Amino acid sequence: MAQLVSSWSKGVQSVPKDYVMPPENRPGDFIKVCNEIPVINLQDDRSKIVPQILKACSEFGLFQVIKHGVSDKMMADISDLYDEFFNMSVEEKSGLYSEKHDEGFTLYTSGMNYTKEDVHYWKDTLRHACHPLDEHTPSWPDKPARYRDEVGKYATQVRKMGSNILDLIAEGLGLNKGYFNEISQDQTMVVNHYPPCPDPSLAMGIGCHGDVNLVTFIQQNQYGLQIQKDGIWMGINPIPNAFIVVLGYHIEVVSNGKLKSVEHRGVLNSTAARTSIGTFMSLNTNLPVVVEPAKELVSSSCPKKFKSFKFNEFIASYLAFYLKPGPRNGTPLDAYRV
Repeated sequence: MAQLVSSWSKGVQSVPKDYVMPPENRPGDFIKVCNEIPVINLQDDRSKIVPQILKACSEFGLFQVIKHGVSDKMMADISDLYDEFFNMSVEEKSGLYSEKHDEGFTLYTSGMNYTKEDVHYWKDTLRHACHPLDEHTPSWPDKPARYRDEVGKYATQVRKMGSNILDLIAEGLGLNKGYFNEISQDQTMVVNHYPPCPDPSLAMGIGCHGDVNLVTFIQQNQYGLQIQKDGIWMGINPIPNAFIVVLGYHIEVVSNGKLKSVEHRGVLNSTAARTSIGTFMSLNTNLPVVVEPAKELVSSSCPKKFKSFKFNEFIASYLAFYLKPGPRNGTPLDAYRV
């Protein structure tokens, strides 16, 4: 329990040795804030929205959405809730901490395997499934007292928004409405909390990675998300009451490479905590579902660019790729390219 960064880091004057990243894994020189990332108003005309989304998905692998249907108050309330959660006392959080990454509620720190890491990430993570609600809410925490009620309502609204966005993406690709929603069964919340760090140049919130799932929706309250484009790290400034939509590896495969997943990371700052509230929409990981390019997107002029594979097997290779020590080249998808 003492490992939780939020439990011991307040007031520390230097970065502990086991949180100092090797030079090649540190934030490095910051290039620029990327102001070219599209911000899409989901209340605009559909004929305007769809090409905007497809352009963003093919060029950047992410975009931001406003006027998305999740109320400003709900977003503010959920942000306050998670601030309160991570600021609970050590005693209150002690019964929640676990290094077992099962389907229930999990509160852990750093990466997926704290005890075997040489260097740790400066973050704490709360993770739990949230669809269908009645199956998963019993495993959720009961502190703060309003947790299950507020998070349940939030998860429902974000799923509704996500289903709408997936339909817009399907339409842009020429697929049937509901195509992605038919294969997307799982919904998981992953909330990363990054306390202030005394020297952000030495530590990392989370390292370079792509998402294994279809799509991720991120609500953030502070700057810290960066994406890699053309070998350069660029920052994504948070927009009040917006969601960042991040494409995962799965959607790149289904689109036969027309859409791009994006490598991203989280950097730290010395003055304010950052909480990233992520909602992941994905296949059911318990089923041996086959992932492959949509047949409608494969032709003689656009041949299949990825092999077919089982999603649960890809998750295993994905984890092995990112847990392997030492420098990495490429992405976990490279092994599945034709």
